[in-house]
Amino acid sequence: MSESFGLWEIFSEADNCIYADASKVADIVSENGLRCQVHAPICDWNIAAMSDRLREASLEETIANIDAAVEIGAKVVTVHPGLTSMAVGGLEQRAVGYAKESMRALDRYVSGMDVTLAIENMPSMPFFLGRSAEQLGQIVDGTDLGVCFDIGHANTTGQIDAMIDSFGDRIVNIHIHDNNGQKDEHLTIGDGEIDFQHVIRRMGGYEGNWIIESKSLESAVQSLSRLENMLS
Repeated sequence: MSESFGLWEIFSEADNCIYADASKVADIVSENGLRCQVHAPICDWNIAAMSDRLREASLEETIANIDAAVEIGAKVVTVHPGLTSMAVGGLEQRAVGYAKESMRALDRYVSGMDVTLAIENMPSMPFFLGRSAEQLGQIVDGTDLGVCFDIGHANTTGQIDAMIDSFGDRIVNIHIHDNNGQKDEHLTIGDGEIDFQHVIRRMGGYEGNWIIESKSLESAVQSLSRLENMLS
């Protein structure tokens, strides 16, 4: 079933960290005739951290993944906007400010490189930054960074149309999966409540990748079949 997919987004986390042996990953990609892109790590990481040391370490981790992505031939790297404190309230706007600083640093780093960064909108969880189009816009303001439009995430926050209205041509990557509007379930496309036909109509000029995010390969294959029917 894995042969159904010609493009893979590698989640560079834990044992799948691509910079641990980028040349080996590059060989696997080349030998199997695959196209790939990269999702930067999201655990042990926060580019909006209150701590200068942790924030700088998170930037270094992200940059290491960008460099490895270029080495393996990936053209897109998806990055999360960061987190506000889960323990201390009232820090979200301060975290947004730090996230903006980090995004500008990343934007400067990739300038002139053959790779695009796509900053992803987040689901309805109070410690995630970038849940709303307004806040994600604040975070990427003043940069040339792209946006990864996660349809499932946007459905949990009621932000599907807001994300499309706000970012339009800035959307360079799409994550697609289904849910019932309350939490980030990563269901097979069509098993939840999302009106994907509406999204596809609104994204009519989009020419980037559709990344199916599923809990199993079987679910991904079924989602692919349903997505292809919707796009045809």
